[in-house]
Amino acid sequence: MNVFYEEAGAFKIGSILADNNTSLQIEAVHGKRSKIKASSVLFRFDTPPLAEFMGHVQKITEELDPNFLWECCTQESEFASDALATDYFGHSPSPVEAAATLLLLQNAPMYFYKKGQGRYKAAPPDALKAALASQEKKRLQAEQQARYVEQLNQFMLPEEFKPHLSQLLYKPDKNSTEWKALEAVCTDKKLSTVKLMEKCGAIPSSHDYHLNQFIWEFFPSGIGFGELESQPIPDNFSDLPYADVAAFSIDDASTTEIDDAFSVTPLSFGSFRIGIHIAAPALGIPFESALDQSAASRLSTVYLPGNKITMLPTGVINRFTLAEQTICPVVSLYLDVSDDYTVTKTESKIEQIKITANLRNKELEQHFNEDTLCKGHFPHPLSQELTFLWNFACKLESLRGKSNDANNDKVDYSFEINGEHVSIIERRRGSPIDKVVSELMIYVNTEWGKQLTDGGITGIFRSQANGKVKMSTSPAPHQGLGVSQYAWSSSPMRRYVDLINQRQIIALLRNESPPYTKDSNSLFIAMRDFETAYGVYGEFQRSMERYWCLRWLLQEKIQVTDAQVIKENLVKLDRIPLVTRVPSLPEIAPGTYVRLKLSGIDLLDRTFHAEFLQKQEI
Repeated sequence: MNVFYEEAGAFKIGSILADNNTSLQIEAVHGKRSKIKASSVLFRFDTPPLAEFMGHVQKITEELDPNFLWECCTQESEFASDALATDYFGHSPSPVEAAATLLLLQNAPMYFYKKGQGRYKAAPPDALKAALASQEKKRLQAEQQARYVEQLNQFMLPEEFKPHLSQLLYKPDKNSTEWKALEAVCTDKKLSTVKLMEKCGAIPSSHDYHLNQFIWEFFPSGIGFGELESQPIPDNFSDLPYADVAAFSIDDASTTEIDDAFSVTPLSFGSFRIGIHIAAPALGIPFESALDQSAASRLSTVYLPGNKITMLPTGVINRFTLAEQTICPVVSLYLDVSDDYTVTKTESKIEQIKITANLRNKELEQHFNEDTLCKGHFPHPLSQELTFLWNFACKLESLRGKSNDANNDKVDYSFEINGEHVSIIERRRGSPIDKVVSELMIYVNTEWGKQLTDGGITGIFRSQANGKVKMSTSPAPHQGLGVSQYAWSSSPMRRYVDLINQRQIIALLRNESPPYTKDSNSLFIAMRDFETAYGVYGEFQRSMERYWCLRWLLQEKIQVTDAQVIKENLVKLDRIPLVTRVPSLPEIAPGTYVRLKLSGIDLLDRTFHAEFLQKQEI
């Protein structure tokens, strides 16, 4: 005698060796012996033989249609499997037919819900319809995934991927069919997703890949300004007093957000009046307006070689930038300076001025440099003004105790991108141009920070102690600059903190209630968010500078180069601001020059391999 029984949710068969009423000793087809409960037995049978039984059951099961059985069974209540088998076969089912019916019921959980041993209930029509639709969807997805895998294995990009490329590259849905196909092929070919997508032609530009990744993460709504771009800009500045000064700016050639300009007016007895004029977008961006909220969300202009993402719309920039031969609203700080370059008087004003010239660093430096200053005169329409500002800047630097600042000996680099060609230009920090601009900016930010403090008006200050820089609404010394307080206010079109401080300064000069109080939530939120954003933007700029350095190495076909050891195995490559670790570098003193072999430049990963060749004797 044999038994058909259920154990752990599975149907099994065996021959009876001993029947102990409540339990049975049985032997399976493969010879294994076990003890089962009598209550788990569904039925007993003699024929067909045990070894042939499941073969016959499987054959009948394949002929059964679960949909037809579902339509035949009672829909409202539970039923026994043998009752359904009797209805289907038209007679009391044989052991094989009974087992086949049970097996089908067990294997069709969408059609039949199990309610007990040998007992089931038909799935409700709506539930069955939904389950079948889900099953069909999964089948189609599996077919689709298999097709994707086949194409990706041949490095062909499926057409369906194209509308979702950005999401797949930067923020994939790991439950999507597309991602599962990518993951399967990447695992098989031992490639990263980005590398596979590149091989499939989905990343035509490595530069755009990096830029779009940044935009996707930090500008999810895009870098455009929408309706704000065409929003009218307030132009009610005609009531501002007009200052009869000839102001000029000094900036890089690519600068469009010209925030600052200078004027020099001779006074009696060899003294001069210096004007530091700062663009005044705060006059045209109402507090908490849509435009203000947009600027508060961006917090700063984002810079990268050859490109930028501005904090303000182009229309606003064009209205307030200190462009050549235009009359602009500004907040000015005037300094009366004696013939020994001592400041004898300061005065701040909200006014209009005319910008007579936008001087650009590259052209200006040919005339205004240390060599020409040593000669006492240089051929330039503004030579007298620039020379005076240079001498004044040297005096300011000395008063700050920074005349021997080691940072002045460092080299800065500028990137010029012309199509696919990159030029990297070295420029020693602390040139006359740098000194004039930086010293006057430090002075205006220090002075207006003092005026806010003396006026009892809250501002956002930057301080430094023990090498750590922080932002606060309380003034504190900035040790690195050597000043008693420092409030960024000289770049209100490029930094939101400066725009906030400019609003406070304007309120102070107009004797009005300031938009921000000491306990203002918006002030603290802006300060907190600015520090985070400024750090993120700075890191992105550095990563893109690294990218263009690698592009330059490929462009110039440089395979061997010199580098200077910074510390341990960290070196800086010659002629470009690129730092890397050289695992093969022996123990060499910092400052030593070495020769390296470069290889394996990867623009997507922004990596390369550097191998030590020899120590350079210089």
